[in-house]
Amino acid sequence: MEINETTVLDDRGFIEINGNETQNFLQNIVTNDIQKLKEDLTIFSSIFTPQGKYLYDFFISKIENKYLLECEKEIVTEIIKTLNFYKLRSKIDLVDASKKYTTLVVNLEKFKEIKKNEKIKPVLIYVDPRNEKLGAKIIVENTKIESLVKNHNLKKIDKKKYYENSFALGIPQINLWKLKDKIFGIENNLDELGGIDFKKGCYIGQENTSRIKLRKKLRRRILPINKVSGEIKENDVIKYKNNEVGKVMIDKPFPFALIKVVDPDIKEFNNIELECGKSKIKIIKPDWIA
Repeated sequence: MEINETTVLDDRGFIEINGNETQNFLQNIVTNDIQKLKEDLTIFSSIFTPQGKYLYDFFISKIENKYLLECEKEIVTEIIKTLNFYKLRSKIDLVDASKKYTTLVVNLEKFKEIKKNEKIKPVLIYVDPRNEKLGAKIIVENTKIESLVKNHNLKKIDKKKYYENSFALGIPQINLWKLKDKIFGIENNLDELGGIDFKKGCYIGQENTSRIKLRKKLRRRILPINKVSGEIKENDVIKYKNNEVGKVMIDKPFPFALIKVVDPDIKEFNNIELECGKSKIKIIKPDWIA
């Protein structure tokens, strides 16, 4: 992304969470530590099932006396429903604010420039906490998008370029609902992406998640796959030397599979041609995964 380019992520949604008990409520549910939040610090986090299975991931920010949760727009209603399920008598309000805010992405050089500029200021601006190679996010009120773009000399580009970069980095962001309740949250690399705080107190699914981490029981991870030939389809089995080493979880637009990382060690078959249903693929292991 060039310095003056920006990507408008119109497929992102928002939930405003208000109320005196919001911090304690979120702290007992989400996988990251809410107490880390400051006006200029956003965290990446998730919600798991009681068994530690993946449900949703999102960003959480604090704006004055309320919290703002950013996620895929298509799952906003589901997340609100889930939070309401755990709400019980907690004094909090959950509001779908997707029509109020929009997410823009800029590179790190532009991020620094906008942070210093007193022109049209966004609601939030922060470096993506998962990986700085994803750039920085700007959260802006919808009524101020064009003014911000104009005043900071930004040029809008297709969001496909942003998602291609995310895929190359090995970070899935589209159609994550296909992973819901099918894999353990830690298998979605949330430990490597800063989405789980293993030092905080309890959260939903904490027991199994900590056991997998501390006892080194993690045997599979979500990884990007590249098509060599044929068509990749959801649930296709991936084989190495006639042994199953993975399964396609997300087929389009950017394919990801749940891949064994031990027994056999992924180093044996990383980035070589493998059978995948009726197609041929290569698994790409990102450098940031240990």
